Amino acid sequence: MILQKVLILMMLLTLSSPYAEATTLSIRGSQFLVNGKPTFLLGMSYYAGAGAPEAFVREDFKDQKRRGFDWVRVWATWNAFGSDVSAVDAEGRARQPSLDRLLALVKEADRQGLIVDVSLTRGEPVFDRPTITTQAAHLRAVETLSQALKPYKNVYIDLANERSLKDQRFTSFADLRELRDRVKRVDPNRLVTASSSPDIPEAEMKEYLITANLDFLSPHRPRGKESIAQTEAQTRDYLRWMKTLGKVVPLHYQEPFRRGFPFRGEGGITADDFIRDAVTAKRGGAAGWCLHNGDERPPEDHRPRRSFDLRKDEGRLFEQLDSIEREAADRLADALKRVEARE
Repeated sequence: MILQKVLILMMLLTLSSPYAEATTLSIRGSQFLVNGKPTFLLGMSYYAGAGAPEAFVREDFKDQKRRGFDWVRVWATWNAFGSDVSAVDAEGRARQPSLDRLLALVKEADRQGLIVDVSLTRGEPVFDRPTITTQAAHLRAVETLSQALKPYKNVYIDLANERSLKDQRFTSFADLRELRDRVKRVDPNRLVTASSSPDIPEAEMKEYLITANLDFLSPHRPRGKESIAQTEAQTRDYLRWMKTLGKVVPLHYQEPFRRGFPFRGEGGITADDFIRDAVTAKRGGAAGWCLHNGDERPPEDHRPRRSFDLRKDEGRLFEQLDSIEREAADRLADALKRVEARE
């Protein structure tokens, strides 16, 4: 009788809760865990997701899940092509309705079993629109997001996109540590990273892992044909350097090369190139990889803009991907499973 009453009470508490999470991200050593299961995060860029109609989000996520994808990368500070869908303003305060749209996206991702990367930046030189320009505003932004995202366990935060570049985006390791600590003060279990570009030098590994005390690494590899042949060795180097420091964390390639962007290599990027890079990353010991996508350059209107513009008139992501990207999306999960079967 007592057990029955306890079960009924637990059920009532669950029903009365404003949100009951279904998908949980955690880490163990160099691996990501999704609901406790070791998972290589295979994902897609979905930068302007906070501006996408709900129907687009729902169908794009279904298309990704059908193909074996596990996560998406969405920006909390995105302003491009005359459309500002930032979830926080320049002072780091909540910006509506974009914050609510971001939360709705995260909830839909959770329902479909997807992990969400929520990224911030201090500026985006390509679009010449600095977003957060001071550390005080940046701290307020991560606190705003951490509070809003607290009910969701399927999210990690990229504190500062490409923080190593010496332009508007630059964020010092001391600033990163402050940002990291502010998130953990609000939500101690929230995983955080800070992406870098290009590869992280061995001399800076300690700064990322010890000084900034990030939960995992997310370097953006160089965008040249030669980088594909280097991915496996570079990955093994990262893991070796981490072991030397006594702190091994997941290595996540959340923004590799993409179509539509100047790419140094004969013939441009093929589906085989995407697959080879993802496969060698996993073979080297990486914990995740992204089918990165974005606007077309150099056309003046940048179309197709792919994940960089997901408004109704542009179409949802899978409608904007070209034939090579769709082929890669169709083949990637199976290619990675074959690597896993050999391990």
